[in-house]
Amino acid sequence: MKLFDVYPLFDVNIVKGKGCKVWDDKEQEYLDLYGGHAVISIGHSHPHYIKKVEEQLQQIGFYSNSVINKLQEELAERIGRISGYEDYQLFLINSGAEANENALKLASFKNPSAMRILSCEHAFHGRTSLAVEVTNNPKIVSPLNDNHHVRFLPLNDIEPWIRELSRGGVAAVILECIQGVGGIQMATPDFAQKLAYACKRYGATLICDEIQCGYGRSGKFFAHQWLGIKPDIITVAKGIANGFPMGAVLISPEFQPVYGQLGTTFGGNHLACAAALAVLDVFENERLVENARVVGDYLIEGIKNIDSTHIKEVRGRGLMIGIELDIPHKDVRLPLIYEKHCFTGCAGTNTLRLLPPLCLTKAEADEFIERLTAVLSDK
Repeated sequence: MKLFDVYPLFDVNIVKGKGCKVWDDKEQEYLDLYGGHAVISIGHSHPHYIKKVEEQLQQIGFYSNSVINKLQEELAERIGRISGYEDYQLFLINSGAEANENALKLASFKNPSAMRILSCEHAFHGRTSLAVEVTNNPKIVSPLNDNHHVRFLPLNDIEPWIRELSRGGVAAVILECIQGVGGIQMATPDFAQKLAYACKRYGATLICDEIQCGYGRSGKFFAHQWLGIKPDIITVAKGIANGFPMGAVLISPEFQPVYGQLGTTFGGNHLACAAALAVLDVFENERLVENARVVGDYLIEGIKNIDSTHIKEVRGRGLMIGIELDIPHKDVRLPLIYEKHCFTGCAGTNTLRLLPPLCLTKAEADEFIERLTAVLSDK
């Protein structure tokens, strides 16, 4: 049997990681400014994380959600405290797409007569059922998923959103406050606040997709906290467990749970909770949210100071950064990997996307700037 060939792969076999560095099977070291697609929040192979996961595995790795799991209760309390959402409720699943599926499902349960959803142009919310339907990429929306529930509207242009909401029948508005796949485009406070107000006025559930931009990456725990809004539902995944598959939905107290309404086999299992609790330990002990803000500001400023005509714009907050180029990103990304041994992400055709572990240091930021400058000077 062969693998189902849906991923274009770099010819690199990564076998080891430590902090913000990874190594291939030839012992070549790489600087990781990609973080496994924003998943590695506390750094590769953090010793505290390894210790806690190993300890839990020695006890029990999994049992079903038909019994009490005190680790889930502890995780809910700690996420509430660190994020400022102590009055919200937590539902645990396995991935970001599942988080968005369940968020949209809850919105529909709350307003069963509303059959429309509003999403952003260039949005990405996942690849399953409703999550892919609210993703603005026709290439990955199958005919079975294309059920015409969704209208895509421009980010930061409030008038079309108000028009659609005022028509009625909108169950949910889903928003990335910093678009990831969309190229690190950021919602403005004015737009976000007017949208939140309109959702309340017209009875639509506001969902903030914080799967990539949240969990400390922006320099606040959630990216929407830069904008002065409080969504009804928040979805998270990626960095929540530093690579162990996990996702979560933070749910307003306005939503009343009903037995059987949502469910999952693997979500919130003992091992996943141990991993997620270890992440929060490191966040608090090493002040990684603050580090993301400080080092992110330093890195953004350093990139802006690179003397290259190929850099058109630098966007982002914290350690979620987009570098828009006047040349295809592959012309820079490939030599960064194969010649300068540095991983980055990308968006569209011209944007490099930086999503490093939140423990990135200023010295490592300088290393990246030096390598990027060298690649751009050859173009």
